[in-house]
Amino acid sequence: MEPADNNKKFAILYVDDEEKSLKYFVRAFGDDFHIFTAGNAQDGFKLLEAHADEIGLLLTDQQMPGEKGVWLLERARQLRPQILRMLVTAYADMDAAIAAVNAGAIHRYVTKPWDPPQLQLDLQQALEFFTVQTERDQLLAEKMSVLRNMMVADRIVSLGLLAAGLSHHIKNSLVAVKTFLELAPIKLAEEKTCPDSLRDPDFWLDYHQNVQGQIEKINSLLTDLRTALETDPGELFADEIHLKAVVAERLAAVQESFTARRLTVENQIPDTLPTLHVDRPKFDRLLDLLFRHELALLPAGSCLTLTAAAEGADLVLQLTDNGPALPPGTMSGIFDPFSTTNAGPSEYGINLMACFVIAHHHGGKIAAENRPGGGNLFTLRLPRQPGPAPAAPEETERLKKTLRNENLWGKILASR
Repeated sequence: MEPADNNKKFAILYVDDEEKSLKYFVRAFGDDFHIFTAGNAQDGFKLLEAHADEIGLLLTDQQMPGEKGVWLLERARQLRPQILRMLVTAYADMDAAIAAVNAGAIHRYVTKPWDPPQLQLDLQQALEFFTVQTERDQLLAEKMSVLRNMMVADRIVSLGLLAAGLSHHIKNSLVAVKTFLELAPIKLAEEKTCPDSLRDPDFWLDYHQNVQGQIEKINSLLTDLRTALETDPGELFADEIHLKAVVAERLAAVQESFTARRLTVENQIPDTLPTLHVDRPKFDRLLDLLFRHELALLPAGSCLTLTAAAEGADLVLQLTDNGPALPPGTMSGIFDPFSTTNAGPSEYGINLMACFVIAHHHGGKIAAENRPGGGNLFTLRLPRQPGPAPAAPEETERLKKTLRNENLWGKILASR
């Protein structure tokens, strides 16, 4: 693609209080560039806000009634720093131009009266420069996204292996612990020096039940994580569900626990939502783990509300509670499987880690935030029809495009 092909890819905004200058600018350059015009700085800024994604170059006169050109340039820099900015000045305004350059507010300045051929070249080079920067940013963002997905996938596989190994070895160790607990009361009863309290069967019954409960909790946590990380070799996401019905089913499974804690649940998910394709066992487990987290977190008498909406190709499920807000310092890494925290219930880290993995498995995302009025908001975003992640562009094509941009970048800098 030649540089000239980019002339109308992004627009130029020209701001000047002289109507003749605006008309002359459009007449001189309108065939070669996409142009917006405004008669003062305030109107120019409104156009900039309305067309920020289309505009690549802002060209403004300095001396205008009301706000001056440098005011508009500074506002444009705050709104969209990537947009290139040029100041049009008369020789009497040279101090303002120099100050703007020194402050980093402009790409370059243009003096009046214009030299049309030179201004045409300046405009073309500026738009080419902007295009190269935009494409470079896009390439970098794509590359970082691919690298992040590769890193997450690699770490998830590692976590799966770790969870499976831990589960196996810990279960073996716990068998020995359980055997000891069963034999210890008999052995101690035979010891004449043993305190009477340790010979009491009720003591050992309570102790055994407590330890057994902790053993089951450890096994359950590791099983949840391992299950979330397992990949079914069969057809993925073959289960078509209605979100409200599935949520109601999972809520019914934990209703007894919610009632015992006097927790109120409101399922406000609409019946009219489109269907969702999921890996049903994993999706059910995700909901179970979220509800388990709420049971561990919320005090008696709290309320939990579920809402959902279709947004483009996604379904967004939101779970809101009015309980104590999670510590702000934990929010940024609460679903990150590579960070740990000591805040809140001791088990929610692994529960939410498993939620993160299941959401990632479906090509979706899960996030948490504190509500301004108190409580927490969990947002689960899933594609309605998830599929394999799109393949990254071929590295050779990416390299060719990058090199082409590098060559253009060099030409632009050399011509300045």
